Amino acid sequence: MHRKKEIKDIVVLSTADWDNPFWTNKQHVTLELAKRGHRVLYIESLGLRRPSVNKKDLSRIFRRLIKAVKAPRKVRDNIWVWSPISIPFNNYAFVRKLNKFILTTALNFWCWRLGFSNKTLWTYNPLTTRFLKLKDFIYTVYHCVDEIKAQPGMPVDILQEAEEDLVRNADINFVTSLTLLKTRKQWSNEVYYFSNVADYNHFSKALEEDTAIPADLAEIAEPRIGFIGAISGYKVNFSLVEEIAIAHPEWSIVMIGDVGEGDPNTDVSKLTQHNNIHLIGARLYQDLPGYLKGFTATLLPNNLNEYTASMFPMKFFEYLAAGKPVVSVDLPSLCDVKDYVRIGHTPEEFIAALEDITAGKRISVEQCQELAQQYTYQSRTEKMFNLINEKRNESRDRT
Repeated sequence: MHRKKEIKDIVVLSTADWDNPFWTNKQHVTLELAKRGHRVLYIESLGLRRPSVNKKDLSRIFRRLIKAVKAPRKVRDNIWVWSPISIPFNNYAFVRKLNKFILTTALNFWCWRLGFSNKTLWTYNPLTTRFLKLKDFIYTVYHCVDEIKAQPGMPVDILQEAEEDLVRNADINFVTSLTLLKTRKQWSNEVYYFSNVADYNHFSKALEEDTAIPADLAEIAEPRIGFIGAISGYKVNFSLVEEIAIAHPEWSIVMIGDVGEGDPNTDVSKLTQHNNIHLIGARLYQDLPGYLKGFTATLLPNNLNEYTASMFPMKFFEYLAAGKPVVSVDLPSLCDVKDYVRIGHTPEEFIAALEDITAGKRISVEQCQELAQQYTYQSRTEKMFNLINEKRNESRDRT
C-alpha cells in the first residue's frame, strides 16, 4: 500500500550538523530535495562516536543540550532542522533502545506539528534501524557516503550488524564509491553507485573577476598549495604534507579546516613546526571560492586506509569547479578520472607533480570545468529520483 503513495514529505537522518562549515552530501541533498518541492525535516547528527573527555567534545555536548530543548527551526524554504536528544553510548543495547523510544516519540510529535504525512526517510546513519522504525515511512532511502565504522571511536560490531540490517530492508541504497558498492551489494541487490559531486555554481565563483582573495590568504606568500577539509589524523597524511614543506620551503602550504574533526586525538605538532605550513582554521562556506582563487594547486594528501579506500572526496570536484589542478594520493575512487588529476604514488612523485604545476605544466581550466559541470547535486539528485520512480513503478506493476 505504501508504495503507491507519492513521495512528498521527507525526513533526512543525517550524520552532520546543519551549520557545520564544511557542507557534505547531507546538507546539499537536503537543499536539492527542497528545491524539488519536498518539505524536509533535517535531523542533525545523533553522535555515533563515543565522546571523549576533551574541550571539543564537551563543548559540542553543551551546545547540543541547548538545541535539544528547542523546536525544529526553519532554515530555508521547505527545510526545518531538528536537534533531538540522543545518548551517545550506542555500544550498549539499553542505550540504543532508549534512544529509539525517545527519537521515535519526538519525531512523530514534530511531524504532526509540522503537518508531515506519508513520510519518506532519506538516511545517512548506519544505525537507523536502531533509532527508527522503517515501517513508519512509506519509502526508505539509505545514502551510504562513508565507511563510518572505520572512523576512530566507533562501535564497530554494532555498526556492522545495524548497517547490514538497514541495507537489506531499505527500499533503495545509494553509495558514493565503487568500494562501498562492492561491499553493500553482498547484502542487497538494490544498491546503486552515484559518485560524489560538487556545488559547481558555488565553487566556480573562484573564476569570476569580482571574487576577491581574502586578506588573510593574500598575506601568505605565493605559490600557495591548498587543502580544504577536516584536518584529522585518520584522514590526512601529515608526514606527506611535512615532506612537501621540507622539499620546498619557498612554497606556502595552506590548510583550511578544523583540526581534529571526527578525531579529537589528532596531533598536528609536526606541521606547526614548519613556517611554511599555515593552519588557518575553518572558513565560512560562502568564502571558500575566494580562498580557492588564491591557490596555485590543490591537495588530496590522504592516508591510505579502510576509511579512505571507501570514500570519494567531495573536494575533488570542488577543486575542479574552481579551475584548480589537483594532486592526490592513489585513491581507488579516482580510478575513472585519472586524466583530470595528478597521482603521486610516493612522496617524490607527489612533489614532482606539484613542481610541474607551479612551473605552469597543468591541466587547463577548460578541462577542469568540462568534468566538474557533469557532476552536480542537481543532476545527481535528478538521476536518483528517476531510478527511485523506475523501481517504484516496477514494484506497482508486480503488485
